[in-house]
Amino acid sequence: MPKHDVIVIGGGPGGYVAALRAAQLGFNVGCVELEAALGGTCVRVGCIPSKALLESSERYHEAQTEMERHGVLVKNVKLDLERMLSRKDEVVKANSDGVAFLFKKNKIKRYRGRGEITGPGRVVVHGEDGREELEGKHLVIATGSQVSTLPGVELDGDRVGSSAEALAYRKPPNHLVVIGAGYIGLELGAVWRRLGSKVTVLEYFDRILPGMDAELARDALKTFKKQGIEFRLGLRVTGVRVTGVRVTGVRVTGTKAQGNGAMVEIEGGEEIEADRVLVAVGRKPNTEGLGLDSVGVELDERGRVKVDGRFATNVDGIYAIGDVIAGPMLAHKAEEEGVALAEMLAGEAGHVNYEVIPGIVYTEPEIATVGKSEEQLKEQKIAYKKGVFPYLANGRARALGATDGKVKILAHAQTDRILGVHIIGARAGDLISEAVVAMNFSASSEDLARTVHAHPTLSEVVREAALAVEGRALHM
Repeated sequence: MPKHDVIVIGGGPGGYVAALRAAQLGFNVGCVELEAALGGTCVRVGCIPSKALLESSERYHEAQTEMERHGVLVKNVKLDLERMLSRKDEVVKANSDGVAFLFKKNKIKRYRGRGEITGPGRVVVHGEDGREELEGKHLVIATGSQVSTLPGVELDGDRVGSSAEALAYRKPPNHLVVIGAGYIGLELGAVWRRLGSKVTVLEYFDRILPGMDAELARDALKTFKKQGIEFRLGLRVTGVRVTGVRVTGVRVTGTKAQGNGAMVEIEGGEEIEADRVLVAVGRKPNTEGLGLDSVGVELDERGRVKVDGRFATNVDGIYAIGDVIAGPMLAHKAEEEGVALAEMLAGEAGHVNYEVIPGIVYTEPEIATVGKSEEQLKEQKIAYKKGVFPYLANGRARALGATDGKVKILAHAQTDRILGVHIIGARAGDLISEAVVAMNFSASSEDLARTVHAHPTLSEVVREAALAVEGRALHM
């Protein structure tokens, strides 16, 4: 029976990073992963492939509509979707192969199969060639999450699918209906809109990006509408079903489904016809088949593994990180938890600052946020000051031709400590990192305002927003 100091179940961002850090710290590490490729949902069918398609589709869109402004004349632009998808697959493979290389470099033993905890320190790997039992002092559950659906909505893996299917359509749908106006729905809706599809987004709430700063969400909605994406907000989908043997299209319809195809039922009886339906209503923890019931690991009311401040479950020697525990289901959150747990197991002071975990929507323009929103500050009755600065007043943004957007900084009214930063605009996903670092060290808006920023750069928009907190922005 193979023995390890640490056995990680799951090879996604949380799991493989936990395994790598544990190996760096001198542990003998084994990692159990069901899929052939390492990297988890993020690398295989999530973060990485979606960003590859977002980048490629934006290049295509720019060649069609933007390059002439730069004096570059491009005629007869054509879409080679097969090549675009092939590039996406190449990017995915490079990332997955990179994880495999790091495992080899750090002498991490990889086991292919489904991991099941059968007792204290015991994991059975159910693989294609049978079962293998492992023994480990510390067991780490890092199995991530899976796609959620709505009551009455069944994914058929074809006409009605999740993000995995939407990353691999062999041709742009004539009409794509997206259920859910969160990160995933908006990103993939943007991809196919750029590639020529009509895109309609259906959302239960009366706004897009629920939970994000409302002002940025309103700005984003206006921008996406200008890009041609249609939105139906405050609408409840009550069911989807596929009927008939030959499905040539999808019908998004009212409360009573009629005819052949996939029927999305909506309160109010409205009817929309479409080729494809993308269900993007969130994710749920992936805890089934792990044997948690048999060993007594407790779950919360949402099916997440209960852990304490050191990621320990109620069963000695069993820990959990990432999407299977409470908190935002983000790859970088899982990675930090993996690092912190490995360091704790080694007797070091691992730590995750949950107050400064950024969230990013990789649309065009990008949307990035960290810390408190204005709505949260008002609800918590925290007095704050606000500084806002537009991209339009930034020289680098003008040079890029990317003047849509702004940076908003929220600071405590008395202490000036930065409480939240919200950005919509070009490269917001990169700019937010400065805010994360500042907030991690409890910086004030004054600290940020008096930090020299290179000129001309987009980062100056962040500095100007910090100056605007005290009403002294220089270029506005």
